[in-house]
Amino acid sequence: RKVAIDASMCLYQFLIAVRSEGAQLTSVDGETTSHLMGTFYRTIRLVEQGIKPAYVFDGKPPDLKGGELAKRAERRDEAQKLLQAAEEADIVYLLGNAEDVEKFNRRLVKVTKTHAEEAKQLLQLMGIPFIDAPCEAEAQCAALVKAGKVYATATEDMDALTFGCNVLLRRLTFSEAKKMPIQEFHFDKVLEGLELNHNEFIDLCIMLGCDYTNSIKGVGPKRAIELIKTHRSLEKIIENLDTKKFPIPKDWNYKQARLLFQEPEIIDPETIDLKWTEPDEEGLVKYLCGDKQFNEERVRNGAKKLHKARNTSTQGRLDTFFKVLSSPNPLKRK
Repeated sequence: RKVAIDASMCLYQFLIAVRSEGAQLTSVDGETTSHLMGTFYRTIRLVEQGIKPAYVFDGKPPDLKGGELAKRAERRDEAQKLLQAAEEADIVYLLGNAEDVEKFNRRLVKVTKTHAEEAKQLLQLMGIPFIDAPCEAEAQCAALVKAGKVYATATEDMDALTFGCNVLLRRLTFSEAKKMPIQEFHFDKVLEGLELNHNEFIDLCIMLGCDYTNSIKGVGPKRAIELIKTHRSLEKIIENLDTKKFPIPKDWNYKQARLLFQEPEIIDPETIDLKWTEPDEEGLVKYLCGDKQFNEERVRNGAKKLHKARNTSTQGRLDTFFKVLSSPNPLKRK
């Protein structure tokens, strides 16, 4: 089956996985290559299991996301200062326990334009298609699923459901060592379980917190569900809410946030032709070995695995690759 993969989320996973182990894979120039290592071997694993991945890269973030991006940059700066202070003093108690250290390390990781461009070059040599979304990758992935171009979206960002993605897969690109079962969410089942329609679900997600606007202070998941089931829209909720107890954010731009979910900027999926081609073994060796210090034998073996999988007919289903477990809490957000 064909699966659209949120590329930026995937690269982030590869970068933090290596960093949390206390080291980075680097080229001879000291530039990190862990994103390439992860992309190469994890993609091969997917293809060997009969999955045809298509990677979708983020474009320009919407203007409304500027506040969230600024907050992330601020958190990175704070984490960097704390880690530096701890290293200089050679003491860990500034950060707390090992979990806190890992949390700060994750905050320091950012997927750059260079990471993305290098990954695209690698995917092209592997014969794996990729798409440059004009805006949010999750929105483009959702559109591909709705158009029947792919079976599902693989991402850790639950916003894919808010964009209306029919089928969402989480943990698909996780390391095998984690032994984490893949989660499969079907949007129609989520709506049925919550007794909401798509627009009501969007309003619920805005209340729970999204990248595009602030949420209502004091309103958690339980109260948010009660409010949306009672009033069925944010407009009605605002009319009936005790704003002294639950203050509405000043100049709350929830309508613009809602519109971004309802009418996201995407490429028309009908104009997208996904093609999986033969891997370029010599091109892969030239690109990954040498300065990037990949093992040539392993790279050649990887290219041969891609070639074999591409030319082997497989009748396997996604559920042969992982065990599908029902999620007791479809609302849990990243």
